[in-house]
Amino acid sequence: MKHPDIGYTQLTERIHDWADQNSDVRAALVIGSRARNNHPADEWSDLDVLLFIRDVQPYIDSADWVAGFGSIWLSFVERTPDGAAWERRVLYEGGLDVDFALTPVQWLEYMAAHGIPADVADVIRRGVRVLSDKDGLIAKLQQLPIPDVAPFLQPTQREFDNVVSDFWYHSPWSAKHLRRGELWWAKSGCDGKLKSLLQQMLEWHAHALKGAAHDTWLRGRFLEEWADPRAVAQLPTVYAHYDRQDIAQALWATMELFRWLAIETAQHWKYEYPYTADQAVTEFVRQLLSEMPANAAP
Repeated sequence: MKHPDIGYTQLTERIHDWADQNSDVRAALVIGSRARNNHPADEWSDLDVLLFIRDVQPYIDSADWVAGFGSIWLSFVERTPDGAAWERRVLYEGGLDVDFALTPVQWLEYMAAHGIPADVADVIRRGVRVLSDKDGLIAKLQQLPIPDVAPFLQPTQREFDNVVSDFWYHSPWSAKHLRRGELWWAKSGCDGKLKSLLQQMLEWHAHALKGAAHDTWLRGRFLEEWADPRAVAQLPTVYAHYDRQDIAQALWATMELFRWLAIETAQHWKYEYPYTADQAVTEFVRQLLSEMPANAAP
């Protein structure tokens, strides 16, 4: 098998040539790990390409155009994480993973005329590599001042309360489904819903202890580096196998981890923490788990 870096180099060159020759494509950028210096690409990294196109619909509707870059195992489309655009994801022979973000060129024109939004500035700041810039819009953007990093906005007491309440609401929800024997739903609650709320609290906790400028990246990227080491050390205990007792133990461990993170966060921000509700819910979950046939109580 070819080394991934060699394969990605060839793919990038082919995409570069295609973008230059395709009049629909007005600009093309490499973003992500293969363009940045901080946490640069390694052998497991994919290739992220941002395309600015006159009419994105044909590139959404068909995968024929990506077949010219290499032998395809599979391809599909989905919304970008922010929901603002579409991306075509392609897995090429050898496991080479390329993500093409398909963006109307009008978006690039608007930025060149009105300035760079803070979220786009964060992408640019982390690193971009220009493959094609037919109209000089990328060059114009590079001459504009890059806005400061969007500051972390500390949640209000109300927003903090909502996340904490959401977590403690879904803890017995997961335990009830476990008692009923619905392992799929119980595990989805424990390792899906509760983990998303745990991730939010890990981010808030990191900012509460290390300040607004602390970089928590996006959607949990490099969490092992920016989160509290005490919390990272507990993460192996909070995920469950598809097993009744294991889900119960993971649920309990998730609750314990969330609790001290939330309490420390509240203390640093001088917020109130719902100790009474926490205690009531915790005792209720303990009772639910203790009455399980397999006696999976912690």
